Amino acid sequence: MSVAVRLSEVRARIDAAARGAGRDPSSVRLVAVSKTFPMEAVREAAAAGQRDFGENRVQEALEKIESSTDLDVRWHLLGHVQTNKAKKAAAAFAMIQSVDGVELLRKLDAAAAESGRTPELLIQVDLAGEATKFGARPDEVPAILAAATTCRAARVVGLMTIPPIPDTPEAPRAARGVGDGRRSAGPASGSLDGNERRFRGGHPGRGHYCARGNGHFRQPPSSVVASAFRRKLRFNGWV
Repeated sequence: MSVAVRLSEVRARIDAAARGAGRDPSSVRLVAVSKTFPMEAVREAAAAGQRDFGENRVQEALEKIESSTDLDVRWHLLGHVQTNKAKKAAAAFAMIQSVDGVELLRKLDAAAAESGRTPELLIQVDLAGEATKFGARPDEVPAILAAATTCRAARVVGLMTIPPIPDTPEAPRAARGVGDGRRSAGPASGSLDGNERRFRGGHPGRGHYCARGNGHFRQPPSSVVASAFRRKLRFNGWV
């Protein structure tokens, strides 16, 4: 099955799930996880209309980014960012979804200002409390958000949460409290099946889906916590 056919199937499921929840399908952003796949697969997906691509490793991504200057695409960094890679990451990616500390945030912002770039950032929050996962603890988020108000170039637009996979549409609401009173660029995301459940649960706003090139789906980053689904509040004007 070709990448174009798989993309068409994913978009059809997103469309059906969004409409079933009374949402505009165009408000959902599909991020294709291109890590480990060759540039040919990226080009095939781009030719089929896919614009957003996600990579885990900075060096692997840089090679693809350099080979895609003729394409109208946006690159997302999904994986953990070491502080010594902040300069390269800030200059190359449109969005970095794995900011997990004040030090990294400041290094990314400084590098963005130096390179004349304005990347969007998501604060990665580990709601599951798994030792093998990166991410800030929920109680560390306020300090990172406070530091974000001083950014000169980079812009924090939301949270990327790592929750346990929910069994019901109501389960993500257990994350309530992280980010109370703040609104981000989009709501939680996960596997396609999980997001279909969330849509039926009535969550508004944008979402991020990751379609793997092999036709399977993995749980990708989430861009806001459950409380923001319901409150729709702003934090320092960020939208």
